[in-house]
Amino acid sequence: MKVESVRGMRDILPEETPLWQKLEAEIRAAFALYGYREIRVPLVERVELFSRGVGEETEVVDKQMYVFPDRKGLPLALRPEATASVVRAYVEHGLHAKGDLAKLYYLGAMFRYEKPQLGRQRQFHQYGVEAIGSLDPALDAEVMDLAWHLMERLALRREGLLLRLNSIGCRDDRPVYREALQGYFAARVGDLCPECRRRLETNPLRILDCKEEGCRALARSAPRSVDHLCPGCRQHFADVQAHLADLGLAHEFDPTLVRGLDYYTRTVFELCSRDLGAQDALLGGGRYDDLVELLGGPPTPAVGFAGGMERLVIVLSAQQGAEGASAPALDLYLVPIGDDARREGAKLLAAVRRSGLSVDTDYMGRSLRKAMQVAGRTARYAAILGPDELARGEIKLKNLATGEEKAVRLPQFAADPHTLIR
Repeated sequence: MKVESVRGMRDILPEETPLWQKLEAEIRAAFALYGYREIRVPLVERVELFSRGVGEETEVVDKQMYVFPDRKGLPLALRPEATASVVRAYVEHGLHAKGDLAKLYYLGAMFRYEKPQLGRQRQFHQYGVEAIGSLDPALDAEVMDLAWHLMERLALRREGLLLRLNSIGCRDDRPVYREALQGYFAARVGDLCPECRRRLETNPLRILDCKEEGCRALARSAPRSVDHLCPGCRQHFADVQAHLADLGLAHEFDPTLVRGLDYYTRTVFELCSRDLGAQDALLGGGRYDDLVELLGGPPTPAVGFAGGMERLVIVLSAQQGAEGASAPALDLYLVPIGDDARREGAKLLAAVRRSGLSVDTDYMGRSLRKAMQVAGRTARYAAILGPDELARGEIKLKNLATGEEKAVRLPQFAADPHTLIR
């Protein structure tokens, strides 16, 4: 019986991985420019980390987490997001004791049980940054500038990007705003979807995040969080916008933007593409000034963002299609003819690889013509080694782009292939 992959957990095949590698390299390079260092957190965490940190009433925890007991009955979960894990590591390993701003980034797989669709799978890959230890509004703006810079590195047009921004206030603002929302939606409860009727009592902010069109229409006229900010949060939001203006980052105020996780406070944002249609969000984030304390650490402000890599791979794939075929994966493809050439070729392969060039050969017993066809698809140069070449102590190099051929002495080729393959 054929065993297939689990729905929503797809294979990334060798033809696709160059795009992923390019994206990962760009992410790492961009984050390093802003002083972020990589942290790697486990795929599996205790369920309580996410129920406490992300919020039991969020859709992620309530409906989408993969939860299972270990052999001793401990409830565990595949991580649905990474911020809670990074903060758990920050507290557990005492990073706050250093007294410095911790600037951390991550790349990795996350898991959510939701309907698979283009750019969104049940196993998906996320990248993100977390800046833990400062309440400075300039840091909010820097994080958004980093997000924008990454998109520019990936050749997304600046005019095609849209920054959506809101402030949802601090925990002292939340009760007043919650009451205002409950009053507004209670008068319109008949127009809410069944899920939002439940949210009305448990967490009315989640109604603003609902994807049902009827609820979205109501949300557009709902009380705004910015009208219920304390003086400190109001000033912080004004300062964030001033810093964004200084950086030349245009933004659009969106009063319905709350993000889907309960740990957010004050600044929330999404960076979107005007070219992607309805599913336009490239990444999102904001402040989570209470999460460190909630997970057992000292009161510590923090800000960050996360984005899905699948969405960016789609963008890069479209760019590659517009730019034409990608460069060959190999520097050289060796075509041996006869057993003696295969044995000598094996020694050459080892020497050339150790010089730093990528090289492969035929192990399928192909004819010369078919082996050259493979070389033409995969490499910049072909190296032909047959009985005549062996007798002369030579190897024939062919530039597969120009068709130019030249004979090279075997010792010279083995000793310095770089000068021959440019």
